[in-house]
Amino acid sequence: MRRGFHYGWVNLALAAAAMVATLPGRTQGLGLVTEPLIAEWRMDRVLFATVNLWATLFGAVLCLPVGRLTDRLGPRIVLSATALGLGAAVMAMSRTASLTVLLVTLTLTRALGQSALSVVSLALVGKWFAKRLNLAMGIYALLVAMGFIAAFPSVGQLVLHGGWRTAWFGTGAAVAVFGPVAWLFVKDGPPAGSDDVEALNTQPTDLTLGEALRSPAFWLFALASAAFGLVYSGIALFNQNILELRGFPAETYHRTLVVSTMVGLACNFAAGWLGQRWPMQRLIGIGMAALALALAGLPLVRTAEHVDIYAATMGASGGIVTVVFFSVWGQMFGRTHLGRIQGCAQAATVVASAVGPLLLAETLARTGSYDLLFNGLAVIVALLGISSWLVPAPVRDSGTGLLS
Repeated sequence: MRRGFHYGWVNLALAAAAMVATLPGRTQGLGLVTEPLIAEWRMDRVLFATVNLWATLFGAVLCLPVGRLTDRLGPRIVLSATALGLGAAVMAMSRTASLTVLLVTLTLTRALGQSALSVVSLALVGKWFAKRLNLAMGIYALLVAMGFIAAFPSVGQLVLHGGWRTAWFGTGAAVAVFGPVAWLFVKDGPPAGSDDVEALNTQPTDLTLGEALRSPAFWLFALASAAFGLVYSGIALFNQNILELRGFPAETYHRTLVVSTMVGLACNFAAGWLGQRWPMQRLIGIGMAALALALAGLPLVRTAEHVDIYAATMGASGGIVTVVFFSVWGQMFGRTHLGRIQGCAQAATVVASAVGPLLLAETLARTGSYDLLFNGLAVIVALLGISSWLVPAPVRDSGTGLLS
């Protein structure tokens, strides 16, 4: 192997670390401090979900300019600056005594974490690997999952024993330190003469953002990823309450995290391997089928074994959809405008993840149960899964026009 290809794995590890650093800006990370925040600021769940909605929507606006900057300046400088900004915002959030400042810093953590840092992290891998992209993204997803497995309980223990403010300040400091590390070690792309540059030179001409948006395939993958984000964010924020309403203790909720994560890890690797052999449409269809089954089955959960089956099915869906979302944009649409295309898809996912918790909170407030929403979403997700088998991949005629 040539030197450029070898260093790609270093970039991949740093990109995975950057994605783990988005924790305080993600719904799952915010879920670690949701209950302390609600208690300290005396907010009900609908109000908190509404605050989260607007913070996430405003944060999603940053996806597109960050994607454009990544294409223009390269991932290194954008990743370093974003990590520093995210770390500063999280530390500021931990020290605020004003509700207004809390809302501003929460919005910044969403914008810089879930939106900006996610976009540049994925672009860092996508812009390097032309050969074996799906395998690289499978390994990337595996590293990200392992990083979150270590990070979530660590931050959770800090919240339990030191309070959310101490935990958030320490988390922000760790993220900020990653900024200079990224500046020192990240490379923007493979050097001239490397295997991946040669592979890029032999590929069809890349699509622009406008051409990608005119492709049905873009909307299939964007909507499927957004649907998963909506479901996952809502359940992640209120998962403990969902299971408590069905008569399960908090310990059961903690076990579901372990089960879903372990199954998701296995499916990360499996999806990366299958992605080299199967069309992406088939993979996303399987992921949507698993998600639809999990949603339809959740209202029927009665025993601990049922909970484990539900958690495993959710984990399988997440493992597949994550790898597809990570790799499909570079594989189908090319790398020249990858930041812009990926940023647009990420914005749709971020918006959906903002709506998810509010939908769950409103459904519970109006009906006393989440079941109506779960059943409705199961139908929508199943339709997306069926559609995935019918949508063709985008094709260009000698690099001059979009055919389908």
